[in-house]
Amino acid sequence: MSENYLATRYRCSWPWSTAVLLCDGRVVCGCADPYGKRVLGDARTDSLNAIWTGPTASRLRQELNAGGSDFCGDCPLKLPLAEDEQPPQRPLDVGPLPSRMYVESTAACNVSCLDSCCAPETGITKTRQAGMLDVDLFLRVLGEVGPTLERVDFFNYGEAFLHKRAVEMCEIVKRDYPHIYLYTSTNGGALNEESARRLVRSGIDEITFSVDGASQDVYATYRQRGRFEHVMKNLRAVMDEKRRLGTDVPFVNWRYILFRWNDNDAEMARARKLAAEIGVDRLCWEITDHPEHAYSRRFAPGTEDWKRIRHEVWDDNHLGSAIPGTTPRARIEVRGPSRAETLVQPAGAPLALDLRVRNLSQRPFPHTATYGRRLVRVGAQLLDEQRELRDRDFVRASLPATIDAGAWQDLRLEIPPMPPGRYHIKLDLVSEGIDWFESCGSEVTLRELRVE
Repeated sequence: MSENYLATRYRCSWPWSTAVLLCDGRVVCGCADPYGKRVLGDARTDSLNAIWTGPTASRLRQELNAGGSDFCGDCPLKLPLAEDEQPPQRPLDVGPLPSRMYVESTAACNVSCLDSCCAPETGITKTRQAGMLDVDLFLRVLGEVGPTLERVDFFNYGEAFLHKRAVEMCEIVKRDYPHIYLYTSTNGGALNEESARRLVRSGIDEITFSVDGASQDVYATYRQRGRFEHVMKNLRAVMDEKRRLGTDVPFVNWRYILFRWNDNDAEMARARKLAAEIGVDRLCWEITDHPEHAYSRRFAPGTEDWKRIRHEVWDDNHLGSAIPGTTPRARIEVRGPSRAETLVQPAGAPLALDLRVRNLSQRPFPHTATYGRRLVRVGAQLLDEQRELRDRDFVRASLPATIDAGAWQDLRLEIPPMPPGRYHIKLDLVSEGIDWFESCGSEVTLRELRVE
């Protein structure tokens, strides 16, 4: 390791979990490698297992455990270590295959995003040894890793659905490996109404449409050559097909990057109105610092305007939404004999809490979900006497039924036997596999617990 990287210490977890398959078959480390510089191996000549456990990946993990690696170069995924902070010691025996994989079907794109590293004019496609992912190669890799893979992100650089068989590849993932959480991000412009509806029918779990404006001129300032009405037509088709099928998947996001030309109240209000009218599941703003001449100063982190929309920002949490009334809000009331501020529990015995959960938002809290994600449960987190977190997933209670907007529901949560001592219990709702309601500003209920 060079002196340069010894001086700049950092940590990174990507080589322990995630592989990125480029459209030419090479496997790189991390999704922030537009020009394919950090290559772990080539799936055209080696198995994914050989790449994942091979010398390049193994050496990278060893060096990251020591605080940094020359291999990482200028990768923006690196997380700096404080001067006195030791690098986390992750196991070097990571298992035979990654648990998550990005699949890049192509690096080509139908639009040219302003000053973007992956705009066609940068020559990004020339850094790939093939223009489109070979489907047979995709099938071979998927066959090897599919049985144990937890998630596929079907996108990277370029527009995934420029590949003529992109929707078919999504269908294959969900047909052969329905346990895989399949997610894609698209500008929506390479789809048409038929392919958009077919994508919904594939069983894909989540789709993000990146649309940075609510009118043609504003939208095309960044997404140059983009056609706003065409994208909206495809987004409407997705939501219409989802309603027609009566399914809870895919979960559909509209992600809107804020720039100086689209961060005014009027344009943002149009986006809120359109998102509500179309019925998307979530509208979120994304904060960027690029391009230097274009990013939104109004919503720079820390400003008063940013604080106002903070819980609607993409990276702030996984539940908040800019569509009025759709950010989850709830109140949990402790009822009956246990409603006192201090709960008393006999040592060695359980304690039953009678709760009333109120839905303060305008969308229901579902008590079931197709793939076990996004259903809502009541959760109790265990804190110590000083209110420091000891167990985030201490105990759960299922909702007896879906709680409609503005409605309430009574249920019982049982605290298991505990050793004597003083604790605190934090009661919150959790969208399973996604996030706790507290993360997007919903109130929690806190009670002291004395076990004696």
